[in-house]
Amino acid sequence: IRDEESGYNKNLFCIPKHYEEDLETVFFPHGLILDRTERLARDIMQDIGSHHIVALCVLKGGYKFFADLLDHIKALNQNGNKSVPITVDFVRIKSYC
Repeated sequence: IRDEESGYNKNLFCIPKHYEEDLETVFFPHGLILDRTERLARDIMQDIGSHHIVALCVLKGGYKFFADLLDHIKALNQNGNKSVPITVDFVRIKSYC
């Protein structure tokens, strides 16, 4: 994002009440995030070929993105011309030091 980017007016979105006073603008609408997540899933499926996918989710913040990404990968896996095995696991990190 460039420094001069103004983002989107927060009044265009449904913002939870407890965040209304803290937000000035929205830089990334939810639809754009979903679109990029789907594109990432397509890139992963193309790059991985027929290899086994091992998906590892870092808990405490990454679960929603991880679940959305896996949903897109699973849909591509079911609707594509190849089926790639997927193993899912979770890790909880105590410290980022």
